[in-house]
Amino acid sequence: MNNQIRLATPDDAAAISQVIIQSLRKSNALDYPPEVISQVEKSFSAEAIRALLKQRSVFVATIDKRVVATASLDQDVVRSVFVEPSHQGCGLGRQLMAMLQSVALGAKIEVLRVPSSITAEAFYFKLGYRKVRDEFHGAERTIIMEQRLTPIVDASN
Repeated sequence: MNNQIRLATPDDAAAISQVIIQSLRKSNALDYPPEVISQVEKSFSAEAIRALLKQRSVFVATIDKRVVATASLDQDVVRSVFVEPSHQGCGLGRQLMAMLQSVALGAKIEVLRVPSSITAEAFYFKLGYRKVRDEFHGAERTIIMEQRLTPIVDASN
């Protein structure tokens, strides 16, 4: 298995959409009612993904050149971290988060925030994120979490 983390391109939009929708339907559906899943899915069509590529830094994880996970950084906010259900628990989400943190540090961002689903709260907690508050959008509960980033100290100075 040859995996890679890279910036997404417009050609990846359909594959990213599929990864997100599969993850919503299989993993997030355990924590949210069908009407919430259906509503969230609408935000992740291939066309919507193409638009997001122009607004955010979107990354994908590939295995043998096939997109199996995605995550994006919108200034200081981590967004849309999804791993295809058959690849969850294999470290791809952690690898994507490490990439986002590296990009954030390079941009001198001190605190990363993430609007987490109920499904992903434990994942972010293990990575050092802490709950700030809950937000509700109708029946959809989102957990706002954040992590202070430690800048890499250059000892050569």
